[in-house]
Amino acid sequence: MPTPTLDLGLARSRFPALKSGYIFADNAGGSQAAVDVIERITDYLSNTNVQLGADYSVSVESTTRVLSDGPTEAAKLFGAGNLNGDVSFDEVVFGSSSTLNLANLARGLESDISPGDEFIITGEHEANVGPWKKLAAKLNLEVKHWRPRRTHPGNSYAIKHEISDLLPLITSRTRIVAFSACSNILGTINPVGEIVKAIRAEAKKQGARKVEISVDCVAYAPHRLMDVKAWDVDFCVFSYYKVYGPHISALYVRSSVLEHSVTSLVHHFLDVATVAYKLQPGGPGYELVYGTTGVNPYLLSLTTENNLKATFDAIAAHEQKLLERLLGFLTDDKRKERGVRIVGDEKVSMNRVPTVSFVVVGDKPLMSRDVVTVFDKKGGIGIRYGHFYAYTIIDELEPKIDTANGVVRISLVHYNTLEEVDKIIAVLEEIFT
Repeated sequence: MPTPTLDLGLARSRFPALKSGYIFADNAGGSQAAVDVIERITDYLSNTNVQLGADYSVSVESTTRVLSDGPTEAAKLFGAGNLNGDVSFDEVVFGSSSTLNLANLARGLESDISPGDEFIITGEHEANVGPWKKLAAKLNLEVKHWRPRRTHPGNSYAIKHEISDLLPLITSRTRIVAFSACSNILGTINPVGEIVKAIRAEAKKQGARKVEISVDCVAYAPHRLMDVKAWDVDFCVFSYYKVYGPHISALYVRSSVLEHSVTSLVHHFLDVATVAYKLQPGGPGYELVYGTTGVNPYLLSLTTENNLKATFDAIAAHEQKLLERLLGFLTDDKRKERGVRIVGDEKVSMNRVPTVSFVVVGDKPLMSRDVVTVFDKKGGIGIRYGHFYAYTIIDELEPKIDTANGVVRISLVHYNTLEEVDKIIAVLEEIFT
């Protein structure tokens, strides 16, 4: 079967911000919002901005939009379908951020954690690491770290996670395993289904009482289609504001977990009886939940096939071209001699997204902030430097780098073009001279 073709012209036309000609290359920090989303939020605020749950007609319509349409569309992105192919929107919770969603989830699981239980985490984004570290510290539990290994003899910063390093960490006391489907620093796509299968097999072999698996898809969801049912995960989270929507997060929680593991936090995590409401007080406004429904129609419009799998196949194919151009430049012999080192996988493949991090070392090192400063002074292109809340990965790089200075990160998505990549490369060539 031929790979579906992305309608790049249509894609770019749906983002008002792109009309300025500005090059957005910090998309891993937040993508632009599609006009489909903007229009739905505007329509909600203009016509159905009322309290939910009342019997009058406008409230009934508003309630349907927020409590049915929003979760249903999020469930489609999660791949949270049942055996009949229908989506299970009752397993979707909305919050103002992925960090908040996972923090509340960890709090809700506290009463189901036993003395001596162990957590296994990576050093990736703190959203899916911090809550488990805090809970472990509170309950005096052991935390084990699944660390990445070096993958390239000529670059000590070229690292990735290997399943073979994870399995020895699993014991009869393992309770939570938390990792990312894609690293917001390394750009590597982890084989989630394969990892989960290996975890469950080893946990069964070791006699673990209960193992629940939390997967961070924040850096994955803009580039690939999630499939929580096929993956067999218990928790999964992504941020709509990195998938062309409003600043809101969606959390998938397996129904059996809601029934048997999570204790209600009342105002912060709704119990099973009221989980259909899915809104955490103090979190996002109703209009943002409904606004998320604009993401799927936008994505479906990008190919003639009109299904999400085809869309993400087309997105991946286009992004590979962007990655090949950028990574090819940064890893050529001239750049290596200059001291440019990729932090993450140096190879272009379908197991990598166009989130590219690097440092400049050697005889003429450059601070990451100084590289970004050049872009800022020139204007017209937005990139960023830092640790990007993946403190541990950055801190454990060898040779050591300053965590606050971190890496230079250029993160592209499907609406970026090869011409934009060439303009980024032109600035980098000036900097590296």
